[in-house]
Amino acid sequence: MNSSDLLYQCVRGVVRFWLWFFFRRVEVKHAERVPLGGPVLLAINHPNNLIDTLLVGAVIPRKVHYLATATLFRNPLLARFLSGTGVIPIHRRQDQPTGEVEEEKPSGLTPPEKTLDRNTGAFEACHRVFERGGVIGIYPEGTTHAEPRVQRIKTGAARIALECEARHDGQLHLRLIPVGLSFEFRKSFRGRVRVSFGESIPLDPFLAMYRESPWKAVDQLTTAIQEAMEAHVIHVSRMGLARLIKDVEEIFRSALIKQLIEERKLSRNEIDTFRLSRTVVEAVHYFHEHDPERVQEIAAKIEHYKDELARLKLRDTAIARGPSRGRALDTGGVKGPGARAMIRNLSLTGMGVFGFPVFAYGALTNGLPYLVPRWLSHRLARKETDYATTRLLASVVAFPVFYALEIYVVWRWLGSVAAMLFALSLPATGLVAYRYLHGVGRLRQRLTVFRQALAQRQALSQLIAERQLILSTLEQAKNDFLKSTRGA
Repeated sequence: MNSSDLLYQCVRGVVRFWLWFFFRRVEVKHAERVPLGGPVLLAINHPNNLIDTLLVGAVIPRKVHYLATATLFRNPLLARFLSGTGVIPIHRRQDQPTGEVEEEKPSGLTPPEKTLDRNTGAFEACHRVFERGGVIGIYPEGTTHAEPRVQRIKTGAARIALECEARHDGQLHLRLIPVGLSFEFRKSFRGRVRVSFGESIPLDPFLAMYRESPWKAVDQLTTAIQEAMEAHVIHVSRMGLARLIKDVEEIFRSALIKQLIEERKLSRNEIDTFRLSRTVVEAVHYFHEHDPERVQEIAAKIEHYKDELARLKLRDTAIARGPSRGRALDTGGVKGPGARAMIRNLSLTGMGVFGFPVFAYGALTNGLPYLVPRWLSHRLARKETDYATTRLLASVVAFPVFYALEIYVVWRWLGSVAAMLFALSLPATGLVAYRYLHGVGRLRQRLTVFRQALAQRQALSQLIAERQLILSTLEQAKNDFLKSTRGA
């Protein structure tokens, strides 16, 4: 193992630890589709800046040489580190100085002369990696973005793949694999993320065309890559529907999961929430095409419901878990908290009281390393896609620094044994404090529901009934969609 590979493996080990710390769950689908040997080109969507690179590199054991914008190499120190970990600089059209941007062809392909001149070295570096049987990761969208879809991709991935295969008369046996990254909550600490690897795209049909008409082959392969990437993410083709899709999923998701548990006897861990989300997207697009009035009606109901939630200062999750689950409703309206709900909330209150000392200790010792990266992210992140990266990088620095200072203070005051025990307590009590804080938030929402049940019975009763009506409407739409497209 040379020094570059050793550096990469060291960085990968550190990254895997911090990703485990930062995310609640990293779900990996079909990583076995990346072979353990031979040349591979990974075409990855780009929803979350540097986090995307760290995730893909962490979940597969092979070294990945990423293509990254040449602007990152302007800093000599950063350039040395990137080169040491195998990153290959590439010039993007949007990074060119004003006045040097090439014109677009009518087909949407960029004339290659100027860009290829700048990227000759990058393409040669790719060829060398592939000839050694290595792996290259590329972001065909060209830039990171916060939209819930795969943007129109560039032609670079197709050009690299076809040129490399053409150089070796089709005997290189390059695997072109689409990769989809989907984040449950892009900016949330301890969120969940899915990394999905698609089946390899066959290059032979395009290679024969490439010898006769290179640009036609590149265009068609680019389209194939686009479609393959879209199949592994939650792709919203009509951005005007993105808000409605998000609202429908937030309200209807728990009901769908409950149905699968009861009807198909599945455990919660067996349910593919990614597939559920894709089905919601497909259904909304279907009705937008075939029954737009129904879409408008559902959107209007949800908007009115959300306005009422805002007026009463409640969240949908609080209504979903509120008095209706404790038999607080009768034919006359809200009677007050049900017995089961009262017992549940009293038990939560008791746990909160007895758990408070642990929370206080964890918050005191972990508060600054948790809050400082959060504050820096809000201050420094210029785009939504920069937030998680900024917070992760700040956490990588903040937690070791603050922990070291705190351990040093305890060692100076109480000795080495106390310092060692204190050090062991820090991560565990920090996670307990984090979960406690979220539990307090959920309990506060439930208590707010009960307070509203006593103070504004009619308003809360109407809100619960309104939610039930939305659920019934969505359930009917689900049944109609399945019957029309797949069979009940």
